[in-house]
Amino acid sequence: MTRLVLATQNEHKVHELRQILADLAEEVGLEVVGASDFPDAPDVVESEVTFEGNARLKAVAVAKATGLPSVADDSGLAVDVLGGSPGVFSARWSGTHAGVDAPRAQRDRANLELLLEQIGDVPDEHRSAAFVCAAVLAMPDGSVESVEGRVTGTIRREPVGDNGFGYDPIFVPDGDTRSLAQYTDVEKNAISHRGLAFRAMVPILREHLTR
Repeated sequence: MTRLVLATQNEHKVHELRQILADLAEEVGLEVVGASDFPDAPDVVESEVTFEGNARLKAVAVAKATGLPSVADDSGLAVDVLGGSPGVFSARWSGTHAGVDAPRAQRDRANLELLLEQIGDVPDEHRSAAFVCAAVLAMPDGSVESVEGRVTGTIRREPVGDNGFGYDPIFVPDGDTRSLAQYTDVEKNAISHRGLAFRAMVPILREHLTR
């Protein structure tokens, strides 16, 4: 059985990506594992200024360290009125306001609250945004492939829903009135930026892993 390493320590992402790749895993005999299964896997600093650049850094480093195919993603929220920010800084938008050792949920809340404060005066018609995800596959032989997924929507004035993380409770996809945090896992994977990116990655994975 081929192993594919998801270059992340974020168990939320591992859970989501295992669901998204479940059919492919069954089809080609693929075991999807997280980077936490490899104690020597590097903790890569996301030093690039694009989602694709950061995903590439992580995927290449983990593939090199493990000798296995590795997939990484970098994603975030791009708010139009903020010129595309928080962007690659989405996960650390509030800096150390919540404390560097604070639980993820506390840091997520600090990021969300700061963003809502920053656009508090923005009229509803100008609160458009997009969740963007770049996914990169790095093979042990050095080959690299990348794709992008994007879902557009608007920013709520208050968070709602508890089946999500990050900015999910304030993001309403176009054509709906619910936040992403009110979606079921199946619904979210069907339309999310990460779901779109990794479904676009499936044929690429199939090609590389069945050679």
